[in-house]
Amino acid sequence: MTLHLTGDTDADALLSENPFALLVGMLLDQQIAMETAFAGPAKIRDRIGALDPATIADYDADAFVDVFRQSPAVHRFPGSMAKRVQEVAAVIVSNWNGDTASIWTADHPSGAEILRRLKALPGFGEQKAKIFLALLGKRLGVDADGWREASAPYGEDGAYRSVADIVDPESLTRVRETKRAAKAAAKA
Repeated sequence: MTLHLTGDTDADALLSENPFALLVGMLLDQQIAMETAFAGPAKIRDRIGALDPATIADYDADAFVDVFRQSPAVHRFPGSMAKRVQEVAAVIVSNWNGDTASIWTADHPSGAEILRRLKALPGFGEQKAKIFLALLGKRLGVDADGWREASAPYGEDGAYRSVADIVDPESLTRVRETKRAAKAAAKA
């Protein structure tokens, strides 16, 4: 299945084909536009020639920050986000033998176990982990027992709460409207 998250065919293809790219896009999805966050992995790949956990983990830290700073920037906080991406890459290399997808496939984990594994990654708190689990279930066919419950409320069928619900421009608009309404309700 091809994801449609960035508005850029090449960036979307990378997210659809490369589990590490998708995980990095989710990691970058904070304090910047979603499309910018999920386009970040393609920018990194284009600038250093590869996008895999071992390459990123071993990349010189200062040079990697420079990769994030190049225009257009990968993220508005290049130093902290470059460091976080390298931390996630190092965990995937050391704990998952460099195979990102094994986080959700190794030993046929339940939805609750996938959530636990995601939350163990640097930068993945409860909400981000639940949204990513919902993305795996809704868009990539990860059918672990209990994934909807573990990702609640993001796994709910027919909801427009997060990136997990985006399949086209109309669903993107609906997700944005839901987020605006939630922010307005929180302020009230």
